[in-house]
Amino acid sequence: MGAVNIIAWAGSAAALRRRRDDMGVESYSACRWQLALSAGYVFGCAFRSALPVFDVPRICLFNTWLSSVIVGRSIATIAELCFVAQWALMLRRAAGAAGSPFGKGVSGLIVPLILVAEVCSWYSVLTTSNIGHVVEESIWGLSAALVVTTLATLYPRCPANWRPALIVAACAGVAYAAYMFLVDVPMYWARWAADEAQGRQYLSIVQGIHDTFQRRVISHRWEDWKSEVVWMSLYFSVAVWISISLVHAASRKLAARTGVQRTTSRSFLTRLD
Repeated sequence: MGAVNIIAWAGSAAALRRRRDDMGVESYSACRWQLALSAGYVFGCAFRSALPVFDVPRICLFNTWLSSVIVGRSIATIAELCFVAQWALMLRRAAGAAGSPFGKGVSGLIVPLILVAEVCSWYSVLTTSNIGHVVEESIWGLSAALVVTTLATLYPRCPANWRPALIVAACAGVAYAAYMFLVDVPMYWARWAADEAQGRQYLSIVQGIHDTFQRRVISHRWEDWKSEVVWMSLYFSVAVWISISLVHAASRKLAARTGVQRTTSRSFLTRLD
């Protein structure tokens, strides 16, 4: 899957080069940024799909330092920040074209939110306490809900050819937020509660750093991986395809309409290009 995704990303890069002369300077620049950020996510996911790691119990498939939790989590952090930065840039450009202060605010908020989520993730990975993952996944779900709300506010202001894409993106966001709050957050809460009930002793941050470098539990047992299969499958496929699709979405033209006032396509093309 990782190889297929890399080929798809390379095809997108080639398509962007071919279309360069037909695009305005600003549109091309936006696509280049999207392509670079998508590379961070696509290649990061390709690495992690080839060398998967179940972070807290330190379970991996291969006994190599590349499968160390510290390596996998570091790559995941960079990849996830690239992915959310793609959404922030797209929302900011669309909100600016549509004249939506709310959209601009959300576009500036989601990257800091995910930075906090990443800190919470690292806390759980290092200490082995799943309470950090509870907060992390809650923040991801909240961020998705904010993106969906923003898309809903942009829908009346965008041209008809954009609306199907907004609907698809909004539906995907609703499904993602529902999965976070109905599946992922309760799962991590249950794990944390079970550890608390058993009186589990967690690692300190310093102990955790050493542990993530050194300890690897090699397992090919379905029982050890089954709880991770769903999110990993979606993460390394659908999420990657969305990342690549944002490269092409950045080349689209936007028009705005607020109340009875309409901005013509020509004037909006001037603002975007």
